[in-house]
Amino acid sequence: MKYLYETVADNIVAHIEQGVYRQGDRLPGVRSLSQQMNISVSTALEAYRLLEDQGRIQARARSGYYVSAYHRQAIAEPDISDPPATPSRVTGQSLTRQILWAAKNPGQVNLGASMPDADFLPIRPLQQTTNKVIRLFGKHSFDTDELLGNQELRRQIAKRMVELNCTDGPDDIIITQGARDAVRLALMATCEPGDVIAIESPTFYGLLQVIESCGMETLEIPTHPRAGISLEALQLALEQWPIKACLVISNFNNPLGSCMPDERKKALVTLLEKHEIPLIEDDVYGDLCFDSKRPSVIKSWSQQGEVLYCSSFAKTLSPGLRIGWLMPGRYKEKVENLKYMLHQATPTLNQLIIAHFLEHGGYDRYLRQVRQQYARSVARTVKAVSLFFPDGTRMTQPEGGFALWVELPEGIDAMELHRRASLEGIIIAPGPLFSTTQKKYSNFIRLSCAVPWSDKVERALKKLGDMVRDLIMERVV
Repeated sequence: MKYLYETVADNIVAHIEQGVYRQGDRLPGVRSLSQQMNISVSTALEAYRLLEDQGRIQARARSGYYVSAYHRQAIAEPDISDPPATPSRVTGQSLTRQILWAAKNPGQVNLGASMPDADFLPIRPLQQTTNKVIRLFGKHSFDTDELLGNQELRRQIAKRMVELNCTDGPDDIIITQGARDAVRLALMATCEPGDVIAIESPTFYGLLQVIESCGMETLEIPTHPRAGISLEALQLALEQWPIKACLVISNFNNPLGSCMPDERKKALVTLLEKHEIPLIEDDVYGDLCFDSKRPSVIKSWSQQGEVLYCSSFAKTLSPGLRIGWLMPGRYKEKVENLKYMLHQATPTLNQLIIAHFLEHGGYDRYLRQVRQQYARSVARTVKAVSLFFPDGTRMTQPEGGFALWVELPEGIDAMELHRRASLEGIIIAPGPLFSTTQKKYSNFIRLSCAVPWSDKVERALKKLGDMVRDLIMERVV
């Protein structure tokens, strides 16, 4: 279902394509448009902003909106990935840490972050909720809570999971210190050091770090930028290698942005259950869909308890609160024992804050607003890359999350681009970070759209495009 402003925008695009409005023509003013289409002024303004983000129109100060007269190259998406066909140990993650640490310097344009800027987070509502929680619970806010986690928080999460067709109750949920902690517990409950884990390729470097810390090996599986992990390639891998678990980011994969269609989610469960292999589902981005309908979760198709569902509030509410959760299915007892041995309780105050925020509707109100914010930010970045980067550039155009996976022309060294960009105060995430041995994706970069849009950000993207052209010219010479 589309929002009204999206329908209005579609109508304007149709008029442009029919020649009613030509390049350079002035469009009706916001108030005129609202009267013509019997919509509110705010809806008309949202429609124009969407078309501006898409590069269809331009706003001119004190003049109005005009049909764009400049050229955008058509951006194709990257092909399905082609990773190494053999298992390997995770290496080179110390380089990842060095690059991420360098990105902490203030004053930089950080397009390489995996966490949203504070402008995308509900800071003030969370501050108000924190004050209420401390008044309500007093000293108990600082007590140690149950091993499984705060009961009210687990109840609120269970209610949300029921809406996603998951039947697990509050006692089937274990609160963790973020999603990585949940993934680590899931891996330790299902596998041993030295075991082979099937993963998407490319995949988030944070997951690679977790696998490395567990002493396990990975087998990268080809992954499509829209449909997700290749079931055909996974089937062949299961027949050839002793895979002990499969780990996927089901919705809006980082860095690809892929979202598995329902039929492939169901088929993945069927395939893995046939081979009696557990699936670890990481769904930290599922709530950040641009559409009004949230995508499904793989766990909803699990009948045998072999799907261990992991998520957190780090990408939505606050990375600093460090609250995630795990629905471990039939591995619950193992996970409980592991949590008890490793770190026992999760901070109580942080759990109470999120539980209260969920219970009183703050989270859903925030999601309705931030989804449009991310959609607009992604559209603006896609527009800038298509304008400023050279021909031959490819890019994903996800329908949720905030990561863009950009394939640069063949032969461009993403690590060298990162080095040059960092000297100019621009941080990007080079492609090799998203592969097990950091020997793949040498001409790819990930751009984060979770930064407030500004002239400074636009100039940084233009500078990146110029640097790519410089690298191309150096190769020619």
